[in-house]
Amino acid sequence: MTEEIPFRVGQSFDVHARSDDPDRTLVLGGVAFPAEPGLVGHSDADVVAHACIDALLGAAGLGDIGQMFPDTDPDLEGADSIELLRRAATAVRAAGWRPGNIDCSVVLDRPKLVPVKADMEQNLTNAAGAPVTVTGRRSEGVGALGRGEGIVAWAVALVAR
Repeated sequence: MTEEIPFRVGQSFDVHARSDDPDRTLVLGGVAFPAEPGLVGHSDADVVAHACIDALLGAAGLGDIGQMFPDTDPDLEGADSIELLRRAATAVRAAGWRPGNIDCSVVLDRPKLVPVKADMEQNLTNAAGAPVTVTGRRSEGVGALGRGEGIVAWAVALVAR
């Protein structure tokens, strides 16, 4: 007989290209950066929230963001990814797991996250119902990220029974 493990960990990766649509606003961790070009995506393309969603869903064995929130669903066009994180966390709880925490690293050279980091963490924490930390990493001008062509985020989440 196998003993049930009381904790599980999920990890994720998400990447979005910068958009050339002047009407798209960059959103990271639920914070808008109106002076920055937005990201390409079906929803608001919040790469930080998306990485957090995938890490939570993976930890709970609930698939991934594309399965729960498919980009073919017209009702999700322009969706607020913080709300999607809230819905994912609700699904995790319904599956018998409790989010413990999420840690997310974001790779970008601009905008600077330090001035809004606390706001991002609060938005994500409120939606997940568990502590979320965010760290920014610079690409130091290397490759496509260094040229500002996109933004990448990695996240890890812990869930408990």
